[in-house]
Amino acid sequence: MSAKSSSPTAMPKLEKVSSGIHGLDEITGGGLPKGRPTLIYGSAGSGKTLMSIEFLIRGAILYNEPGVFISFEETEEELATNVSSLGFDLSGLIAAKKIFVDYVAVERSEIEETGEYDLEGLFVRLSSAINAVKAKRVVIDTIEVLFAGLNDKGIVRAELRRLFRWLKGKGVTTIVTGERGGETTLTRHGLEEYVSDCVIFLDNRVNDQLSTRRIRIIKYRGSSHSTNEFPFLIDEQGLSILPINTIRLNYPVSNEGVPSGVDRLDIMLGGKGFIKGTSILVSGMVGTGKTSLAAHLVDTACRRGQKCLYYAFEEAPDQIMRNMTSIGIDLKPWVEKGLLHFHATRVSEEGLEKHLLVMQKEAEKYRPDVVIVDALTDFISLGPGNEVRLMILRIVDYFKMHQITAMFSSMSARADLEETGVGLSSAFDTWIHLVNVQNNQERNRTMTIVKSRGMAHSNQVREFVLTNKGVKLVDIYATPAGSFMGTARIAQMAADQAAGVTREEGVTARERQLQQQRRALEAKIDALRAEFEAEAKESELTIAEEKAKIKAISDDRKMLDRQRKAEDKKAKTGV
Repeated sequence: MSAKSSSPTAMPKLEKVSSGIHGLDEITGGGLPKGRPTLIYGSAGSGKTLMSIEFLIRGAILYNEPGVFISFEETEEELATNVSSLGFDLSGLIAAKKIFVDYVAVERSEIEETGEYDLEGLFVRLSSAINAVKAKRVVIDTIEVLFAGLNDKGIVRAELRRLFRWLKGKGVTTIVTGERGGETTLTRHGLEEYVSDCVIFLDNRVNDQLSTRRIRIIKYRGSSHSTNEFPFLIDEQGLSILPINTIRLNYPVSNEGVPSGVDRLDIMLGGKGFIKGTSILVSGMVGTGKTSLAAHLVDTACRRGQKCLYYAFEEAPDQIMRNMTSIGIDLKPWVEKGLLHFHATRVSEEGLEKHLLVMQKEAEKYRPDVVIVDALTDFISLGPGNEVRLMILRIVDYFKMHQITAMFSSMSARADLEETGVGLSSAFDTWIHLVNVQNNQERNRTMTIVKSRGMAHSNQVREFVLTNKGVKLVDIYATPAGSFMGTARIAQMAADQAAGVTREEGVTARERQLQQQRRALEAKIDALRAEFEAEAKESELTIAEEKAKIKAISDDRKMLDRQRKAEDKKAKTGV
């Protein structure tokens, strides 16, 4: 048997149609099943109609796939008005024959069980609409209206199967919307989910007066899919789903430095500041300077022509900009130039998932190089600790995946503890902790770099000073008597300087005294030397005179000797 004949036969792959809805293709593994029906069900207000109409509109605009919308509840005008709030021009697409909307008014009295029931009339209208625009996509909203007056499940099941089989025969990708059922069934009739190839559940929950929309893929024949629940958002741009499984630990890394705006902090961080695309946590109690440090990062990035996005959950943008002018940082010009954008809202206005989706959408819209999240601990009140941590972890990973340098501020409960406030220290690459130290009837700030992955950072504590020219880091004044900050540092330095001056004056006095003694000694030596020289001269004269006398005496003696010898000679010769 040849190798070719022994190789396994390739299994046919299920064709899918991209929905065009942000995040839906990710959780469905590529989109909805092509040429097959998909059931979207949920309670009133969960977003079924909006998701289905967006499926048609995105198909027409992005993929040139015309669509048909069969509505049993809303007219064409009502639908056009509803989707206009999402920025969709449904009327324009209808005029361009990209979408066909057919409103079918069905009265309950017309669907009473009489022993016979079929959907031939609907098939005729559907066929005409599909042919009118050469549709590739179809939406039927909602299926319950067709069978509102029927109690015979056998008839309902048979007609549903016939409807779905007819749609498959047309080769159109179909969405059928349905209402949520009771405790034992997904939908009202409990049948649609069995005859649909893909079933999507939409939910709109309210917990602690906060509304959250969620989506889950219940089943998907012939395809793997995510089974988790995902939050989704409906805003002026349509639906957005943020799937967890699209954020993995495979994001790119960089060695590029990002200046913090505080020179000495950059030095403490290995000389180049933060690393691009990393997450920075700045923790500390109220008034330690977290926002001031964030403003430095923003100002420096904007000066370099980079875009910044500031998520403010505690202060209004104008208040932040006004406050930062007190330390010499003017952020307003960057807002006017479009380099800085503020997204300001109270955390209590939305749920965790809504905040997560909005933050992602804002980042996708502005594509910033630097983001500020001020402050993380505000989210603690929105849910259990594990949900808050999951939300924060997802947004941290999202920024890393897109190489966005992100600084998060966090409120600490106690000054004597290094804590993040949200229990997620491992999620951040760099952790800077600010502390208010109260001593000598004043409060002073200190800064410590708890950790900074990927660099050799300083382990020293610095005094953190806010001036009218920005943040300054000052060495804590350490002496054998202790460490001093603030006015105590200034007073101790002054005292030590005064003591040093006193010691210097004492040394100078001793040197001066020594010099005086040396001069006095030298004067005495000079006087003794002069006296010695005078006496030496006199002694030399005396010595010279004595030597002269001795010589004269010797000469006289020699002369006398010569004379005596001469006289003796005369006497002997008788001359």
